[in-house]
Amino acid sequence: MTNHVDGKVVVITGAGGGFGRLVATKAAGLGARVVGADINQQALDETVALVTDAGGTASGLVTDVTDLDQMRALAAHAVEAHGAIDVIINNAGTMPLSFFADHKDAAGAWSRCIDINIKGVLNGISSVYDQMMAQGRGQVINLSSIYGNFPVLGSGVYQATKTAVNYISESLRVEAQGKIKVTIIKPTGVPGTNLSGGVVNPEAVVGILGQNALSYGATMAAYAEGKLTPEQADPDNAQYAVLDPAYIADAIITTINQPWGVSLSDVTVRATGDGYVL
Repeated sequence: MTNHVDGKVVVITGAGGGFGRLVATKAAGLGARVVGADINQQALDETVALVTDAGGTASGLVTDVTDLDQMRALAAHAVEAHGAIDVIINNAGTMPLSFFADHKDAAGAWSRCIDINIKGVLNGISSVYDQMMAQGRGQVINLSSIYGNFPVLGSGVYQATKTAVNYISESLRVEAQGKIKVTIIKPTGVPGTNLSGGVVNPEAVVGILGQNALSYGATMAAYAEGKLTPEQADPDNAQYAVLDPAYIADAIITTINQPWGVSLSDVTVRATGDGYVL
């Protein structure tokens, strides 16, 4: 298969861990020149070291995605280092699942979620738009979620931010058609990332599970104890229950690894037996 990743300049926010780190290492392994951003200097340095120690090309710049000036500085760094920005992956995000009844505990997390998940994506787009339009081509990849598909109990604010990501993405796709291709990635529930660390009330996951809430609880208990059945732990089995984050990263790489005229615009990856209903 032709390698369309090789040589591309790929900017990744939230590169200090989770999907961001996985995509950085996989893209660099295919020859991309990676520019990572994260608010955590140590985590970002670790990602850059992972890439460069493996022979890849990467640099990092500590960046708060909620600050447009910092995002513009990130874009300028990428252009100064590599002369172009081919892809930006707006990956940084938080997931403060909670009920409205949790407002006293959740208010701060809600505000941060809105700033990062909406404003961060908008800042990412704004920081690369002129450069990509001048180049005549580029790709914006925005991390949404299956939570953005339909409103359910226990995640109103988080869902609102991911629905906003979907609308912003589609609007950009229509406006910049023919020059910037836009991809929306909608991960299913992926316990193996650190995103769940922002959950305010663990019971709020109930909305995305519906009738599968009880069985999900048993599955997650088994996962935590390393006691999943062989079928649940096997990605080659239809009962595969807990998606490895690497499969989401692979999906992101697949959207990059296309000819410029081909756009994979809306991608969801699930574990076949994960139990999420959206």
